Amino acid sequence: MALAELPLADTLARPLRDLRISVTDRCQFRCTYCMPREVFGRDFVFMPRAQLLTFEELTRLARIFAGLGVRKLRLTGGEPLLRRDLDKLVAMLAGIDGIQDIALTTNGALLAGKARELAAAGLRRVTVSLDSLDDAVFMALNDAGFPVGQVLEAIAAADEAGLAPVKVNMVVRRGVNEQSILPMAAHFRHSGHVLRFIEYMDVGTTNGWRLGEVVPAAQIIAEVERQWPVEPVEAGYPGEVARRYRYRDGAGEIGVIASVTQPFCRGCTRARLAADGQLYTCLFAADGHDLRGPLRGGVSDQALREQISSIWTRRTDRYSERRTRQTRRAHQVQQKVEMSHIGG
Repeated sequence: MALAELPLADTLARPLRDLRISVTDRCQFRCTYCMPREVFGRDFVFMPRAQLLTFEELTRLARIFAGLGVRKLRLTGGEPLLRRDLDKLVAMLAGIDGIQDIALTTNGALLAGKARELAAAGLRRVTVSLDSLDDAVFMALNDAGFPVGQVLEAIAAADEAGLAPVKVNMVVRRGVNEQSILPMAAHFRHSGHVLRFIEYMDVGTTNGWRLGEVVPAAQIIAEVERQWPVEPVEAGYPGEVARRYRYRDGAGEIGVIASVTQPFCRGCTRARLAADGQLYTCLFAADGHDLRGPLRGGVSDQALREQISSIWTRRTDRYSERRTRQTRRAHQVQQKVEMSHIGG
């Protein structure tokens, strides 16, 4: 299929450039800000395999998205490495005309043993979640007894496989792990990797989010600045969500993702495809758009292309901007899709 001559744009003139593909809703962690165990417990029912899009279906949809302007793909979950033979999907996606970058977001538990095969298949980059270097704090957050050392081994394995620089995501929650900001910064200075601090967000409805538990990005940067001076760096590409800073002494780079205090809705170029084929146009969406039904119902690529185009061109999402105005008065709870369903 020929690539689109004109970029597809929504009602706010935002182009479609990035597609995040969730390949499973399962995860072996029970992080308190994403899949709290009291909700996602032993009796929780995850998607049956028959409901998950196959690799062939995912590749077909990705090819159609590429024809509409998507250039970057990111595989997410749940924990994407729980999906068997994920390197085969990576290889299939890497063969799509127009796709320039394929990345993966992971908790790191299975990455060390799979990094080389993923890189060989065409994976370009990896983001690893790590919320503290303190084992007690980290294990309390992941609620799975998983130690810091194994995540650090996974980061090293990704580096050795050529998936560098690794991006390391730290969700900062007041009263839980804000004391880990400086130790994390110290550890990843001079490492060649990029540490990104993420404001605790109200994704989904099960994590008990409260505005008072958000550590603002400006406060995080100020704390780092007092120890190691930093300066802003220009965005690497349009729609980049992290605000970038580099250490003035040349020790590397950090970033902050400030969805709560500094919304970036106006530059959002991302669509999200859940493992069951629901398409979401916002991380904080309540409802998706079914692509699996038409896909398995035998419709043509052109019909799918028209459906996706219609969804994107009607897009009006500005949740973070609206939430920021609302939370100055009082937090208003609304039903939203869980992050484990569509990835971060």
